[in-house]
Amino acid sequence: MGRHSLPDDSEPVGTGGRSPGARRRTVVIATALVLAVAAGTVVALRSDLLPFGAPCGGDVARLDVVASPDIAPALDEVADSARENETRTDGKCLDVSVTARSGAEVADSLGQRPARSEFQVWIPDSRIWVDRVGAESGTPLTASGTVASSPVALGAVPSAARKLGWPKKTYTWSGLTETATSGEALRLGVADPARSATGLLALARIDAAHAKGSDGTADPRTAATAKMLYQRVADGDGQVLATLPRDGSGAELGNPRRNQALLLSEQAAFAHNTNADGGPDLDLFYPEDGTARLDYPYTLVDEEELTADQSRAAGRFMTLLAGAAGQRVLREHGFRSGNGEAAGKVIRAAGGRAPQPYTVEQADPPSVKEIQALLGMWTITVQSARIATVVDASASMAGQVPGRGGQSRMELAKNSLLQALATFTPEDEIGLWKFATLLDGDRDYLELSPTVRLGDPGTNGGTHRDELAAAFRALAPVPNGATGLYDTTLAAYQKAHDTYADGKFNALVVVTDGANDDSSSIGLDALVTRLKKLSDPQRPVPLIAIAIGPEADKTALDRIVAPTGGSAHEVSDPSQIHEVILKAIITAGSTAPD
Repeated sequence: MGRHSLPDDSEPVGTGGRSPGARRRTVVIATALVLAVAAGTVVALRSDLLPFGAPCGGDVARLDVVASPDIAPALDEVADSARENETRTDGKCLDVSVTARSGAEVADSLGQRPARSEFQVWIPDSRIWVDRVGAESGTPLTASGTVASSPVALGAVPSAARKLGWPKKTYTWSGLTETATSGEALRLGVADPARSATGLLALARIDAAHAKGSDGTADPRTAATAKMLYQRVADGDGQVLATLPRDGSGAELGNPRRNQALLLSEQAAFAHNTNADGGPDLDLFYPEDGTARLDYPYTLVDEEELTADQSRAAGRFMTLLAGAAGQRVLREHGFRSGNGEAAGKVIRAAGGRAPQPYTVEQADPPSVKEIQALLGMWTITVQSARIATVVDASASMAGQVPGRGGQSRMELAKNSLLQALATFTPEDEIGLWKFATLLDGDRDYLELSPTVRLGDPGTNGGTHRDELAAAFRALAPVPNGATGLYDTTLAAYQKAHDTYADGKFNALVVVTDGANDDSSSIGLDALVTRLKKLSDPQRPVPLIAIAIGPEADKTALDRIVAPTGGSAHEVSDPSQIHEVILKAIITAGSTAPD
């Protein structure tokens, strides 16, 4: 069937063995599963559920199951076997119908609380979809156990795998993705994390490797990795597999449209390698710092609304999947057992070899909050942005920053803003305002460069990016100018609101080193009230405020940003501004206005 030599089902020898704690958990889970199956068998015998005795006739118990497309064929095989064997539930023949639908599609549907679902059991590829429906207060779901699992790894065609040092060279998540996307980078593909659990879990592990115990929001390095991954993103798991070379010819391997490596599940690699028409086999790298894992939860949909027949049928089908025959079918389709125990034939057919750590312990799954932050980061990072930048030009910005060789706050702020500018694409729309009291007649603010596409032609022969960079470099403190913060913030936010661009990430960034010094301006309470009225969840414009130094009024800024879904950040060194902007943009993706 496949082209790998397949050993027996014994676990291959490799690195990354389970810890004693992991082994104990495995024993507990396995014991619970055995007891559950045994208990179910006893009940089945007493209730005439098993296929002993007379044929079923026309009396059937119907169960409709929706499952992830990768596991649906295995479930179909178990369901067909149940029909052929006239397996019973409460005296009725068990008739299970399996429909393949992606987890994202079903989660979108169940999150809308339909009046009545057309299916009773849902088996997505990951619990993250179940958690998402719960977070949205959607259709009630009951996860009743895990029927299979598959770790997420990086698969590469042989020539690319050799470049990466397979099988002897092992990597962390961050090391693997950085190596695969830097220098003479491989063409690395990934399924869209917004639609694929595999892509999202891989991104979560990359972020966890970067964050190292930070505050829980996505690390800026994750955003940089996301930008690179987006260049080769596919809509879903099936589509990303289709980007691999179709054969081993030089034309296919060298085709720039073909990926040389993918972030994918072990089961997907198994299916590819055992498909006679799948193209060159994949070799698998298993990151050594904790694997992400698809866990296929057996989930009851709106359990209280199930009929007695449906409830019994759902329980009966689960015992079939958990039993020896069901687990054998799942293994033949490339899945591990629900507790993640490695199976020799599966691993070798998928492309795993020692010393790759294919038995490494599963990392803790990301929380709903972490998933929301990652999805926000991904959405914002890969779509175009429209951002107006408002910079304090009051006299205090001329103050020197300790330990920075005599450089002023303004000089360091300009350099950092230019660094931030370099990260945006020609499709992004960026503008610049400056402010100080009485800067433009009675107004405390002045628009220096409009918020338009960086790739648009400039007025002097270059591009808007060129002119904007020149405007940043020309920023200078205004002698005797004070901080006209409140009027400026309202005017800039009003314009950002009025010029909102659909399909882009819209935001307003305000950089200041002081408190509001304009006694004739709008007051703080009135400003917050006006911002609440302007804020629209359907057209969000988060306000990102960056306070430089101890004189900035961080308390006031916290109040100002709250109605907009934005955030306020304090920095002692203006050179940190570009990092803070990126982190604030990431945070804005998962924060709703107050």
